[in-house]
Amino acid sequence: MDFLLGSDDDGPSRRRARGPNRSQRRRSRRRRTRQRRKGFAASFFAILVVAAVLGGAGYFGFNWFRDLLVPKDFTGSGSGEVVVEVKEGATASDVAQELEEQGVVASARAFVNAIGAAGKSSSLQPGEYKLRKSMSAESAVTMLDPKNRVVSGTLTIREGLRLSKIFADLSTASGKPVEEFKKAAKKDIGLPRYAKGRLEGYAFPATYEITPKLSPSQILTKMVDRFNQTAQRLDLERQAKQLGYSAHDIMTIASIVQAESGSQADMPKVARVIYNRLAGNPQMKLQMDSTVMYGLNKYGIAASHKDLDSTSLYNTYKYPGLPPGPIDSPGDHAIEAALKPADGNWLYFVTTDPKKGITKFTDKESEFWKLRDEFNRNHG
Repeated sequence: MDFLLGSDDDGPSRRRARGPNRSQRRRSRRRRTRQRRKGFAASFFAILVVAAVLGGAGYFGFNWFRDLLVPKDFTGSGSGEVVVEVKEGATASDVAQELEEQGVVASARAFVNAIGAAGKSSSLQPGEYKLRKSMSAESAVTMLDPKNRVVSGTLTIREGLRLSKIFADLSTASGKPVEEFKKAAKKDIGLPRYAKGRLEGYAFPATYEITPKLSPSQILTKMVDRFNQTAQRLDLERQAKQLGYSAHDIMTIASIVQAESGSQADMPKVARVIYNRLAGNPQMKLQMDSTVMYGLNKYGIAASHKDLDSTSLYNTYKYPGLPPGPIDSPGDHAIEAALKPADGNWLYFVTTDPKKGITKFTDKESEFWKLRDEFNRNHG
C-alpha cells in the first residue's frame, strides 16, 4: 500500500541516480569552451566581413557623393586650340555639354558650377570662341567672354541705305552672291505682318557680325530681329494707331524723313511737314524728290523735270498720299521723329546748303520759292 500512500522509500532495489563524475564534467566544460571560442571566431569573422562590405560601400559612396558635390575638373589653362560655337539661345548647360564633349573641360557640371559662381550663366553670347583642351572650368568661363569671340568680320549698315545697296554690302562681307540674299528675303525671316512681305525699310541699320557659317537667311533674320526689338521698344504699332496710321505707314514716313533730313535735329520738323501736307483740306501732294528717285532706281537729291513725269507709284509729285512703302532703312531717330513730330505749321522745307546740312522750313509758298533759289545757288 505504500504506492498508495506516496511513500518515497523505494527500498534497496531503487537507488538515486547519480550525476556525471568529475572527469566527465571536465570534458564537458572543455567542450563548451571550444564551442564558445569557435562561435566567437565566427562572429568576429562575420563582423569583419560586414565591416569590409560597409567600408567598401562607404568608400565608393563617399567618392560618388564627393563627385556629386565636387565634380571632376582640370587644373590650369589647358593646351592646344579648340573652336567652340555658342549657338543662338544656348543655355549654360548646353554649352557645358559641348565643352565636355570636345574635351575642353573635365565635366559639364564643373563648368555649370563655375559659370554660376561667376554670375555669368545668363550672359553667354552666341558666336565662336577659341579655347584650349583640358582647361579648368574657371578658365573656360573667362575665355567665353564676348570680347574674345572669333569674328570673321563686321559690317555696319548705315541709316538710309536702300535694300539693293544693303544686299551688295552683305554679299561683299559674306562672300555669298546677291541673288542668294534676294531669295532669302522672300523666305520666313521674321518680318512683322504689317511689312506685307517686303524687306525694304525693315533691314535695320546697325553693326552686324558676318561669319562664313551664317547663311543669307540667318543674316537677314538678324537684321529683322533688330528691327523688331526697336519696334517693340518704341511701341510702334500702338503709337501709330494713336496717330491714325498703320505701322507700315509710319515706317514709310520714317524712311522719307531719313532721306530728306539734313541733320538729326531736322527730323521731327520734316516729319511735321509730311503730316501737315497729308492732313490738308484739300490734301496736298507730298512732292518729295527722294520718293521719285527711288521709284526710278536713281540716286540724287533733286529730281529733274523729266523725272517728275515718272508713272511710278513712288512719284509723290503725281500721286497724293504716301507711296506704297519705305524707300530706305530708317534708323532709330527717324522712326522716333515719325512717331513724335515737332509742333509747327510748316508746309515746305528746303535743304538750302546740302554740304553743311542746313535745312529751312516755312508755311508760305512764296517763301518756299526763295529757299528753292537759294538751294540752286548753293548746289550749282
